[in-house]
Amino acid sequence: MSDALDRSAAAGTSPPPHPTAVVAVLAFGGIVVSLMQTLVIPIVGQLPQLLDASASDTAWAVTATLLAAAVATPVMGRLGDMYGKRRMLLLSMAMLVIGSVVAGLSDSLVPMIVGRALQGLSSGVIPLGISILRDELPAERLGSATAMISASLGVGGALGLPTAALIADNFDWHALFWTSAALGVVALVLVLLLVPESKVRTGGRFDLTGAAGMAAGLICLLLAISKGADWGWSSGTTLGLFAAAVVILLAWGFFELRVDQPLVDLRTTARPQVLVTNLASVAIGFGMFSMSLVIPQLLQLPERTGYGLGQSLLAAGLVMAPSGLVMMALAPVSALVSRAKGPKVTLMIGALIVAAGYGLNVALMDQVWHFVLASCVIGAGIGFTYGAMPALIMGAVPASETGAANSLNTLMRSIGTSFASAVAGVVLAQMTTRFGSHVLPSEDGFRTVLALGAGAALVGFAIAAFIPRQRPAGGADAPAAVDPARAPEASGAQA
Repeated sequence: MSDALDRSAAAGTSPPPHPTAVVAVLAFGGIVVSLMQTLVIPIVGQLPQLLDASASDTAWAVTATLLAAAVATPVMGRLGDMYGKRRMLLLSMAMLVIGSVVAGLSDSLVPMIVGRALQGLSSGVIPLGISILRDELPAERLGSATAMISASLGVGGALGLPTAALIADNFDWHALFWTSAALGVVALVLVLLLVPESKVRTGGRFDLTGAAGMAAGLICLLLAISKGADWGWSSGTTLGLFAAAVVILLAWGFFELRVDQPLVDLRTTARPQVLVTNLASVAIGFGMFSMSLVIPQLLQLPERTGYGLGQSLLAAGLVMAPSGLVMMALAPVSALVSRAKGPKVTLMIGALIVAAGYGLNVALMDQVWHFVLASCVIGAGIGFTYGAMPALIMGAVPASETGAANSLNTLMRSIGTSFASAVAGVVLAQMTTRFGSHVLPSEDGFRTVLALGAGAALVGFAIAAFIPRQRPAGGADAPAAVDPARAPEASGAQA
C-alpha cells in the first residue's frame, strides 16, 4: 500500500473511495476540460457574424483561453501543493462552469472573451489529478492510472470536434457552452463525492510576486507566438513582446532563486531528469499538435483541389475520434512498458511511434482511411509519451512538490503546441496554390507540416535519450519504474 493510504489509516480517517472510482472521476474531469478546448472550433469562422465583431477581434476568444491556461496551470499546481489538490481541482472545475455559463449567455465580444478566459483557468485539472493519484493510490496502480489520466487529454480533444460539430449543426451555438457547463457540474459533483483530499501539503506563503512575474513573461511569449502571424513576425509589437518575455522571465528566474518559498523551485526543476523531460515535452507537444492542424483541413478541402477529400466538419471530427480511443486503450500498455523498462524507454518508444505515424501520413493522403490509420498511429505514440512524462517527473520530485512539477510539465507541452500552431501557420501561408479566386495551402505545404511533426517527435526522442537512468527506489535490485513516487520522498526525508 502507498504511504498516503498508511497515513490515512493511522489518522483514523474513514476508508478512502475505491481507487477505480477515483481514477474514473479524475479521467472524466480531464476529458471535460479537453472537450472545452475544442468545442469552439466549429464556430470560429462564424464568430465575426455571431458577435458582430472583426475576425481579428473574435480570434481573442481562442487566444484568451490559451493565455489564461498558461498562467493558471503552474499557479494552480503550486496552490494545490500548499492548500490541497482536491480544493484547487474543485476551484478549477468551478471556473470551467462559470466561464461556460458566461459564454453561453454572451451575444457580444467582451463577455465571450471573459467566458473563454475563465474556461482557460480550468486547465490545471489534469496535472492536479495526476498529483492526487500519487498521494492516494497504491504504488502498483500508480503507473496505469497516471497513463489513463494523461490519455484523457487526447480523448477529450479527439471526441470534442465531432461532438461540437454535431451540436453546432443541430442547435443554437450557445448550446456548445451549456453542454460544457453541464458536464462541468457533473465532474464537480463527482469530485466532491468521490475524490479524497490529500494530506500532503507544503504549507508556507504563496509567492505572489513570482506568480505575477511568470504570468507577465508567459503572456508576452505566448501572445507573440499566437498573434505574430497577424501582426507580422518582424513587426515592432511582435519583436517587442519576444524581447519583453526574455527580460521578464530572466528576471523572474533570478528572483525565484533567491526567494525562500518560490512559486517554482528552479533548483528542483534543474535536476537532469526533470529538466530533460520538460525539454522533451516541448518537442512532443509540437509533434502532437501538428496532426490537429493538418488532417481536419485536408479532409474538408474540396475534392476539386486534387488533394482535399471534401468531407464535412462532422466527418472530419469522426475521422479524428478513433485516435483518442487508441490513446485510452494503450494507457495500460504504456504503464506495463514503464514498469518493465522504465518511463524513459516508454517516452522514447512513443516518440518513435509518433514520428512513424507522421511518415505514414506523408505517404498516404488520398483516402479517408489513410487519415484514420495515420491519426491512430500518432495517437498510440502520444498515449505512450503522455503516460511516461508524469512518471518521469514524479520520479524526481518530492511528493510535496508534485502539483507544481506536473503543472510545469503540462505548461511545457502547451508551449510546444503553441509553437506548432505558429510554425504551421507560417508554412501554410507561404506554401499556397490558387484555386479559382481563392488562395489555399498547397499539398506540399501540408506535407511539410506533417514532416515537421515527424521531425519534432524525433527531436523529442533524441532529447529523451539524455534523461538519466532512474535509481532503484527500494534497493539495489528494485526497478525504479515500479514506484516512481517513493524515492524522492525518501530522499527528502533523509535531507
